[in-house]
Amino acid sequence: MSTPVIGVLALQGDVREHLIALAAADAVARAVRRPEELAEVDGLVIPGGESTTISKLAHLFGMMEPLRARVREGMPVYGTCAGMIMLADKILDPRSGQETIGGIDMIVRRNAFGRQNESFEAAVDVEGIGGDPVEGVFIRAPWVESVGAEAEVLAMHEGHIVAVRQGNALATSFHPELTGDHRVHGLFVDMVRANRTPGSL
Repeated sequence: MSTPVIGVLALQGDVREHLIALAAADAVARAVRRPEELAEVDGLVIPGGESTTISKLAHLFGMMEPLRARVREGMPVYGTCAGMIMLADKILDPRSGQETIGGIDMIVRRNAFGRQNESFEAAVDVEGIGGDPVEGVFIRAPWVESVGAEAEVLAMHEGHIVAVRQGNALATSFHPELTGDHRVHGLFVDMVRANRTPGSL
């Protein structure tokens, strides 16, 4: 089976780190800024950054509707931090004019764990990832207030939901791309591979 091609939405945020992590997890990683580049990938990572800025730039680059269409069609997608917010069907406290791509039936709260100077690291047990807990880097991180019936909670921290999966969509509050531990990216690469294989689960 050929190596999956996975894009990283390169409008704003920690794009380079995701490209490195995906390559380490045996994917071909590409920066994606335009609809024609989106059409060429098997899956997509939406990186951390500033969710309001990503939303505005997605409109500016003509990406918002193509992104929504690909996610509706079942393209595997993984969002970290701001990317989690972008994949939420609803934001509890949106900025004026802020929009999301959607794809996961969840309500998120922006900056729920505090401001930049309250950033922290914590060990997180993630469902589906064996071995030691994942080291979660939380930077102005959101948390998930609630999920719908089809969304599966994969991880909690201090009573708050910090990782969710719904079908081909995966989201984490934290930044695994900053730790050198590529197991979460490996999980996503496996999701992309499964989506490309007829008859796979």
